Amino acid sequence: MNLIAQHADWIYLVAAVLFILTLKGLSSPTGAIAGNRYGMVGMALAVLVTLVIAPSPNFALIGLAMLAGAVIGVYRAKTVPMTQMPETVALMHSLVGLAAVLIALAAVHNSDQQHSTVQRIELFIGCFIGGITFTASVVAWGKLSAKLAAKPLKGGWVKPMQIALALGMFGFGAHYFVTESLSSFWIMTALSIVLGYFLIAPIGGGDMPVVVSMLNSYSGWAAAGIGFTLGNSVLIIAGSLVGSSGAILSYIMCKAMNRSLLNVIFGGGMGGDDAAAGSAGEAVQRPYKSGSADDAAFMMGNADSVVIVPGYGLAVSRAQHALQEFANALTAKGVTVRYAIHPVAGRMPGHMNVLLAEAEVPYEQVQEMEEINSDFGNTDVVLVIGANDVVNPAAQRDKQSPIYGMPILEAHKARTVIVVKRSMSAGYAGLDNDLFYMDKTMMVFGDAKKVVEDMIKGVGH
Repeated sequence: MNLIAQHADWIYLVAAVLFILTLKGLSSPTGAIAGNRYGMVGMALAVLVTLVIAPSPNFALIGLAMLAGAVIGVYRAKTVPMTQMPETVALMHSLVGLAAVLIALAAVHNSDQQHSTVQRIELFIGCFIGGITFTASVVAWGKLSAKLAAKPLKGGWVKPMQIALALGMFGFGAHYFVTESLSSFWIMTALSIVLGYFLIAPIGGGDMPVVVSMLNSYSGWAAAGIGFTLGNSVLIIAGSLVGSSGAILSYIMCKAMNRSLLNVIFGGGMGGDDAAAGSAGEAVQRPYKSGSADDAAFMMGNADSVVIVPGYGLAVSRAQHALQEFANALTAKGVTVRYAIHPVAGRMPGHMNVLLAEAEVPYEQVQEMEEINSDFGNTDVVLVIGANDVVNPAAQRDKQSPIYGMPILEAHKARTVIVVKRSMSAGYAGLDNDLFYMDKTMMVFGDAKKVVEDMIKGVGH
């Protein structure tokens, strides 16, 4: 133990390098498993060193907390379905924010420790970011799990409320900084927690992928702020890595939606407005073509090229394994099959990539939007399964649409489009989709898994 304490900084450095390797590994499906292992080893080293060098740690209480967390974490990891992965990630972010708040409050109430000017600033920043992250993540979890309405909170009073809460939070934070008043710190913390709700509640369901990424960044900065307070270098490094990577990913998500991050954060997003609702209501009035799974199987079985566009509906029905079996059947008939992935498909960044990796889809068949968009015009059949907003031509054609200017997968340029949906209802952003009413489009209604299984039988005939 003394040897570990003597070389604590070096071990922390090794842990930090492992965290960097973790992010590097997670940037590619081929390196994800190794990346996870690097992270596990790095975190184990960081925890071990911290326990050794901590002054008078309560090992019984720490061990009990770690055991409880491990049991809950392992159980959740083994039982969570892919459809609930986004809200699970959001809930994990809330725990990071709550931890930052509790650590800050404990540090402020520690009468044996005098806080310098810099430390008071760090406590303020770490605590208010943690408070916002905690409530915002809980709200995001509620929206993603359908326990709260996905529609945004609207009203002329919302933005003034956000401004008032932010000013109050900074005001009481400044008072604490000058006077070290415990009551001011508590009020500042409470205001940050309430502000977290009013920051996320006005954001529509269509922006949830960006929100999840943004909250990931928040949780990292909260951890980094508390790391400064505790004087723990590895916590500062890990928090900064998470914060910066989350910010970069949020930028990528916003770019993929042709939006600004401020526009998303302050509720100027898509989903849930009256215009969208009215547009969705027109779906019943407009004519469309429909067919059976056998019709779809015949068309794709006789095509030269097929591009599959997966969406959240694929995850809901757990159809990814059946879909890959269908793709293999098409490939055996000489059909070229590829998957097209939009950056914000699903409910969180990378959702569809993880889903397809679970079904062991070959990496070379999976292509991002920028890679495949130019090929849609030469594609015989596009199979849109469970996706909606990411293939909506209104993003290119309708200047009045809330998603106008958002880059989309240009499925409408293919020779034939087959769309698998449960009904003609609007997508998560609450918008109707002109693609469904084009002459070249055939709708196939039903549960995605059942439809794909029927298509497998049809290809086999």
